[in-house]
Amino acid sequence: MLKIAHHSLYNHPLKENHRFPMIKYELIPEQLIIENTCNENNFFNPGDIEDNVILLTHESNYYNSLINQKLDKKEIRAIGFPMSQKLIEREKKIVQGTIECATNSIKYGISMNIAGGTHHAFTNRAEAFCILNDQAIAANFLIENGFSRKILVLDLDVHQGNGTAEIFRENKNVFTASFHGEKNYPFRKETSDFDYGFSDGTTDKEYLKKIKYDIPQLIDNFEPDFIFYLSGVDIIENDKLGRLAVSIKGCKERDRFVLDYCKTNKIPVQVSMGGGYSPILKDIIEAHSNTFRLAQEIYF
Repeated sequence: MLKIAHHSLYNHPLKENHRFPMIKYELIPEQLIIENTCNENNFFNPGDIEDNVILLTHESNYYNSLINQKLDKKEIRAIGFPMSQKLIEREKKIVQGTIECATNSIKYGISMNIAGGTHHAFTNRAEAFCILNDQAIAANFLIENGFSRKILVLDLDVHQGNGTAEIFRENKNVFTASFHGEKNYPFRKETSDFDYGFSDGTTDKEYLKKIKYDIPQLIDNFEPDFIFYLSGVDIIENDKLGRLAVSIKGCKERDRFVLDYCKTNKIPVQVSMGGGYSPILKDIIEAHSNTFRLAQEIYF
């Protein structure tokens, strides 16, 4: 059964100017249920995460300042959200969701988190709406508890996974691969184990040719026993933060290729949704929903 992490805390109160990009977390599960792609049994509420699990990844000084709401103004400004206890609880719930998804992936082959993909969170700081790095924390959890030995973090969000790259810079058990917009945020990029930057305006043909060539080689060379997939849909042509020009159809073909490859090679995969900022809300919902539809089609 496809297991999907979702919780009411994902939908925390925000100032009006932050509300639009966040409403997708409410609408995606509604769409999946209405169209009968999923039912209520597919969704689960994550439990509470233990501090020591987070501290496998994030530095204690940063984490203590965060949970006690003692970050300074510069640190809060870098987040982009107004700081609150609700926001911290939300982030912790998302991280636990990705951890529980990962163990479900080992059991069922795949699992999904409606939210997550917080790849701009570093060991010691938050950045760009990312406070705790859900897939990095889950990767360290799997390794620490003997569930996995070699993990690939495959980041296809339009923005480079700079926080994830920094976290695993010296870790030979985790391979970080980021395919992103070359001229897009972050403008000062970290060094992943593999990076490829697409030019502005890249369309389906070039985009799909590149990922279909490189991803099998990365997987075959590293031989991971688990994959974390960040399936951001901010690559689509009308995304206001994206700068690429991939169609919704091309984005779906990308997801089909990745999930087919994981299934064929029997590598468990956890999927976090990442970015999607089209000014046309139905395009965001359609592009994200395609990922869930494909998971059901390919695995179940």
